[in-house]
Amino acid sequence: MVEENARIATRDGLMETFIVYPERNGPFPVILFFMDAPGIREELRDMARRLATVGYYVMLPNLYYRSKVMEIGPVSVEENHPSRVRMFELMHSLNIGLVGDDTAALLAYAAEQPAAAGGPVGCVGYCMSGQYATGAATRFPERVAAAASIYGTSLITDRPDSPHLAPLRTAAEYYFACAETDRWAPLELVERLRSSLADAKNAEVEFYPGVEHGFAFPKRPVYDKPSAERHWERLFALFGRRLHGAEHASS
Repeated sequence: MVEENARIATRDGLMETFIVYPERNGPFPVILFFMDAPGIREELRDMARRLATVGYYVMLPNLYYRSKVMEIGPVSVEENHPSRVRMFELMHSLNIGLVGDDTAALLAYAAEQPAAAGGPVGCVGYCMSGQYATGAATRFPERVAAAASIYGTSLITDRPDSPHLAPLRTAAEYYFACAETDRWAPLELVERLRSSLADAKNAEVEFYPGVEHGFAFPKRPVYDKPSAERHWERLFALFGRRLHGAEHASS
């Protein structure tokens, strides 16, 4: 595998981005991997590596670069602990518009890289970034062919860029993975999401029973391997269909 740490110019500064892709047989379709609220860490780099092994040019940007924060370190589970308060401050410093601007910079950078293919792009976002994956598909409908939200937050809002509206506006394929126990996306919201997309042929809302928010992260106490592996299976199939072609859908 080839690994790079790029500093990509945006309107607001330099965005540190971890990039990984296979050594041979490129160029590779681009996948934008949007981080969760605790930020960049080795756990996410390992997940990016796993995506790359099946034939992708994976970009994992540090979305907190505007705050000049790279890795925020361990976050306490205590509600009012300073580390947790800081994490939420950083999380709330972002929005779909800002990350859309960052996405434009990522796509422009990838367009200049020999290892990155120029065709359809995939996006995946975890937790706070599920909305950024769907937002990228809405803002760049000519490029983003697949978007996945994994236990995403703010799935239904009263804003015009609400994630639940994205599948109704573009031809991209969307996948929403939702945990049974999730204070940020409770079951009633998941049902509203499913109902709102009932007639959308390009979207799937999948319920993961018996697991909690964060189940796909190996370092979390709530990690659930069977469900995590199911989410990988779904991602590989989604990106295989829309980025690589049917022959890679079962990788």
